[in-house]
Amino acid sequence: MNSLTDTITLRQVEDIVFRKGQVKIEPLTMKKIDACYEFLKKFEKNKIIYGINTGFGPMAQWRIDDSQLKQLQYNIIRSHSTGAGKPLDTIYVRAALLARLCTFLQAQSGVHVDLVKLITDFINLDICPMIPEHGSVGASGDLVQLAHIALCLIGEGEVFYKGKLQSTAKVLKENKLKPFEVHIREGLSVTNGTSMMTGIGLVNLLLAKRLLNWGVFTSVMVNEITSSYDDFMSDVLNRTKRHDGQIKVAAQMRKIAQGSKCLQKRETELFHAHTEKVFQKKVQSYYSLRCVPQVLGPVYEEVENAERVLMEEINSACDNPIVDPKTKNVYHGGNFHGDYISFEMDKLKIAMTKQIMLCERQMNYLFHDRINGILPPFVNLGKLGLNYGLQASQFTATSTTAECQTLSMPMCVHSIPNNNDNQDVVSMGTNSAEIAARVIENGYQVMAIHVMAIIQAIEYLKIQKKLAPKTLAIYKEARKICPVFIDDTPKYDDINNIENYLKNKQI
Repeated sequence: MNSLTDTITLRQVEDIVFRKGQVKIEPLTMKKIDACYEFLKKFEKNKIIYGINTGFGPMAQWRIDDSQLKQLQYNIIRSHSTGAGKPLDTIYVRAALLARLCTFLQAQSGVHVDLVKLITDFINLDICPMIPEHGSVGASGDLVQLAHIALCLIGEGEVFYKGKLQSTAKVLKENKLKPFEVHIREGLSVTNGTSMMTGIGLVNLLLAKRLLNWGVFTSVMVNEITSSYDDFMSDVLNRTKRHDGQIKVAAQMRKIAQGSKCLQKRETELFHAHTEKVFQKKVQSYYSLRCVPQVLGPVYEEVENAERVLMEEINSACDNPIVDPKTKNVYHGGNFHGDYISFEMDKLKIAMTKQIMLCERQMNYLFHDRINGILPPFVNLGKLGLNYGLQASQFTATSTTAECQTLSMPMCVHSIPNNNDNQDVVSMGTNSAEIAARVIENGYQVMAIHVMAIIQAIEYLKIQKKLAPKTLAIYKEARKICPVFIDDTPKYDDINNIENYLKNKQI
């Protein structure tokens, strides 16, 4: 059980979103939410407050009659449920529900505690609103996509429940839940904020962290296969660059490589008298093998920065206006604006693309017999010419990498004014987060093929007993999923199975 206050940790996010951990709100936090609601209830009398007794967006200049205030809140939910495209995967929806809940746990939105309780029920019962992929410009928050969440909270629309798309009303009745009834401003509060892009961003972050770990791990394994000199990952060398990410990636590589009998010592092999005029073994490896700390170091630092930004965002009040009982005021501003997430998702997808490019180049090194000089073409363990090994799998990896390169165009600079120019500068944060998700998904596909190439190369060279204990363990696990192959067989199932292994394995 995850007991939540106004601050959630990344570990809790991972448990709730990935492992469907349960949620409980601390009583003191619920009291603060209730106190904020009671303050707003008294404060809003005889005052003009945006979204309570005014229209929304450029319609804010119109006063709403007291008799229609509740209808106003229902209208924003229904009128903004206009998403299009395929439904978002439920893991992103679950993360968005959690992000919206965390905004309300700040006790600065003026919402009724019943709303918090119902969102908590949705999370704990794994009731996921159907949210189309397209709709948000990420400026007044994720209005359209969050409206689809709000629609389900009031008992309308559709939800995914027990693996099926069903009527929300039916699912609520089955679970003895009552649709939420608007009190003051809950229609605007649910729809107005960055919770969709933040939810997708958090899933991206957790998957990116795992993918980066695999990038470091497989880079060690490729260097083991090629019997590289180990000084490229030395502490002395990498500390001369002074970049924290590079230093930490090199340290990770050294830890993974402990006990390896494949890697060579330069001082043993080369730092003595030699008579050769041409050296058979490369004095220095190709960049894709030797420059791993320098390439993945910036990726590491970006992932760290993305974590900082996303955790700050999920633990923030991204509503408008902000209700503050302490200063006894209601503040109008733009906390719903998504540029922090948009910038970070653009940077994260660029970082992941860079890692994927490194992975693809290492794979090419293993496939290219005239470059590596130790392996058959495409790590083909069969009869050359008759059999083809992983030749065609490289097509998949290369085309997927190319797609990532195209998708890496920043989204945050593509602001298009809309909403009668009320939203004259927008973040496109959810678009950025969704594209980053595509890049990361692609990365796992490329990495899956890379892992297949690595274990085939190890099999060909028969170096299992020389591997480091950590890399040997990965080799054995991957081999159980994709056995040694000599004959040509379809590989799409193997790629998919290895991909699932990579996503779920904690290293």
